[in-house]
Amino acid sequence: MRACRRRIASICRRSGRRTVEVAFKTKPAIAHEHLRWACAAGLPRGVVLMDAGYGADTDLRTNITALGLSYVAGIMPQTSVWAPGTGPQPPKNWSGCGRPPKLLRRDGKHQPISVKKLAFALPSKAWRKITWREATAEPLSSRFARVRVRAAHRDYWLAESRPEEWLLIEWPEGEEAPTKYWFSTLPANIAFHQLVDTAKLRWRIERDYQELKQEVGLGHFEGRGWRGFHHHATLCIAAYGFLVSERETIPPLYGALGVKHKLSMWQLGIGIETADMSTNTSQVAAACGPTPTWYARDDSRGARHLAPFIAPQPCIRWIHWDPDHDATMRIGGEAPGRRAHSQERL
Repeated sequence: MRACRRRIASICRRSGRRTVEVAFKTKPAIAHEHLRWACAAGLPRGVVLMDAGYGADTDLRTNITALGLSYVAGIMPQTSVWAPGTGPQPPKNWSGCGRPPKLLRRDGKHQPISVKKLAFALPSKAWRKITWREATAEPLSSRFARVRVRAAHRDYWLAESRPEEWLLIEWPEGEEAPTKYWFSTLPANIAFHQLVDTAKLRWRIERDYQELKQEVGLGHFEGRGWRGFHHHATLCIAAYGFLVSERETIPPLYGALGVKHKLSMWQLGIGIETADMSTNTSQVAAACGPTPTWYARDDSRGARHLAPFIAPQPCIRWIHWDPDHDATMRIGGEAPGRRAHSQERL
């Protein structure tokens, strides 16, 4: 490794370039650096969403707060907190000799507890069933509880207690123990369902990343240079941002067709009449009009998109994208009443 570094330094000196020192940084440190750069660049601010791999880092959460940002961070079950009404002991009284004590104290009666233990101690009335998103089959819901706590990680090296923040706990029915925990610095007066909805937005981020890699081509780069990868990633992100912005402009399909129930593509596309639907392709054609017109059915999180359009020939074509499943684009260009269709990757 040292020989490699000397070789790089020698090449830089001969070419007149300045040697750039590259030091090891942890993922939380890199994340903090990116957030600090975004704030300095004046980018629009939002809520920082983190999984437990980042949320377990107390320094990262503290630095995010210092930047003036709010966060919803996943944490581990063994994370220690001060339950409501409890806290560390204040510093000892100064005896008049030496430096005045400034650090917080703990004793046998003042000890933090884990968030898992706190969850088991909560009364039954603290738990509420909350629905946060409409899924393909049914709305997603679970049991949640929230408590105002103070993080206790090594606060005996601090002169003041950490500020209060939300502890959000998810305990689905039928599970033996809670499954997920979050810290959040969102306002104390935030609505319960809004807090849950914000915490669950990480699902949308994971879907974006998966679609970037699989559908747009972020994971298809096979080069070895940083500049090539940077250009490739920039173009992929720009293309995906364009697709998202275009998707937001598509009007709902339900209102145009008068459909009140969820429909599969082939129920709507080939004119099959079912108990949930009485719309066939002739009605679709009447709703679409003679010119190429786009329609889509989009729920609150973009779970499914269905866009029929009039082809140049006298038939109806369908494009269906369902990122909840295989995220493929199915195109059927046959005349109404035929089941033939093909599948193509985006």
